[in-house]
Amino acid sequence: MDRAELSITVHRTGDEVVLRLAGEIDMLTAGQLSAVVNEVLADPPPRIVLDLGGVSFCDSQGLGTLVVLSRKASHAQTLLVLSNVGDFLLRVLDITGLRSALMIRNETAP
Repeated sequence: MDRAELSITVHRTGDEVVLRLAGEIDMLTAGQLSAVVNEVLADPPPRIVLDLGGVSFCDSQGLGTLVVLSRKASHAQTLLVLSNVGDFLLRVLDITGLRSALMIRNETAP
């Protein structure tokens, strides 16, 4: 079995930090995502955007991590927004009932 890979690129612009994710969010990579978001939350911006356009897979550990990170951001008075969420992940969020627990913005920003 191949080792899951997740690359995270951080872009800071004005009042938001955009994390571009590519690869898989699962039990092997969720900790990496948490570490990067926690680092950003050390000096919390008004908004953190997780650009999931390059995410090819997300398991239950990944879903749980997204919910936990959303709550952590909320406690830091930061809005965590998911963008470019693929059809597969939207369907999983609908099935699990988690879609309403997460802020999703799928329109393309200018």
